[in-house]
Amino acid sequence: MIDWSEMINYLDQIHERYPRIWNLKLIKRPSRLIMSHLRPGMRILDVGASDRRMERRIKGVYPDIIYKSMDIDRGFYHDYYSLDEIDEQFDLITLLEVIEHVELEEGMKMLERLRNLLVPGGILIISTPNIFHPNRFWQTTTHKVAYSYGEFAGILLSQGFEVLEIYRTFNASVPKYFLRFTLFYPLHRILDVDFAKSIVFMVQKRG
Repeated sequence: MIDWSEMINYLDQIHERYPRIWNLKLIKRPSRLIMSHLRPGMRILDVGASDRRMERRIKGVYPDIIYKSMDIDRGFYHDYYSLDEIDEQFDLITLLEVIEHVELEEGMKMLERLRNLLVPGGILIISTPNIFHPNRFWQTTTHKVAYSYGEFAGILLSQGFEVLEIYRTFNASVPKYFLRFTLFYPLHRILDVDFAKSIVFMVQKRG
């Protein structure tokens, strides 16, 4: 369970670094962040891997990387179908657009389990819908918990992670990108309504 009195301190730490949503750096997609952190011989766990498409991209860069996938969907082959089955540790774990599909307590247990699956100093890259986007969270009926960037970062701190960086994601054509950053940008800031669809957290296991 969350100690909400302790969370106030964590929230203050995050909001000191990122006072508003607009203080988060903008990237096109989480996959680029993941690719930039690949190293030869790494052990990677992709949670919520779907069709394992990330494996092809990773192996295309470093064929010797050990890639493992976990997903509850048995329609695709995976190395694991439950986090409880896993008995090895990893240098990098990804959890993209997954945690919002489970209840808060289950999400907390998931984060604790992922921390235990990381080597000391290992990296977790996790994304979740941006609640400052007007309809991103509500586009899927299976979404259960909406996280603000500050609150979720505070939860990550409470679970033994160090928050290295937080990003917003926006991938669009050049004309749409230009319009968002020129004509529409002042309006977005005035209304406090973001165009970035997801928030990406890059965190590191402490200890």
